[in-house]
Amino acid sequence: KDVVSLGSTVDIKYSDGEVETYLIVGSLEADPFNNKISNESPIGAAVIGKKKGEVATVTSPNGSFDVTITDIK
Repeated sequence: KDVVSLGSTVDIKYSDGEVETYLIVGSLEADPFNNKISNESPIGAAVIGKKKGEVATVTSPNGSFDVTITDIK
């Protein structure tokens, strides 16, 4: 897949270098403890439509931060 969409598994890298893998799902399927995040969550909404290598700005209640999309499966 070239673009993050519903059903994509995406690797994102935080500014501290940590990499996390998430499955983007609908809100009813969301299970953050199993790395299934909703497309409506702050991270999900930020990465939808982005391509590998792009930086997404996540807006959360604690402020904004950037993540880099390192892989889309």
